[in-house]
Amino acid sequence: MTSLLFSLWLSALLSFTSLLVILFRVSPLQAPLHALPAFYLSLLLSVSSISMILAYILWKRFGPAAKNDTIIFRIAFREGVFLGLSTLLLLSLLLFQILTWWITLLVLTVFVLVEIALHV
Repeated sequence: MTSLLFSLWLSALLSFTSLLVILFRVSPLQAPLHALPAFYLSLLLSVSSISMILAYILWKRFGPAAKNDTIIFRIAFREGVFLGLSTLLLLSLLLFQILTWWITLLVLTVFVLVEIALHV
């Protein structure tokens, strides 16, 4: 399990570094075909991996003591991927200028309901 956590920390560091490089070094005006997909991919990876780490820490600290590390890691992985995908969806809707507060509320509600359904 420690090798998985080390890999998760390493992926979070690398994806966050790539996100910073894309934000500060790549111009979407000069290369729009390469800049936007690279930005979205690095954002998805960084949000997913950082939220996986936070979810794992929260489940380990405040979750039930009967759960082992594999189950906690699986739950944290699922929550991280859902949060990354919902962030990507909300950012895409913002790019198309159709994002409103109630759409954000609906996307987050779907995220929470799917997580509740899969957790039970």
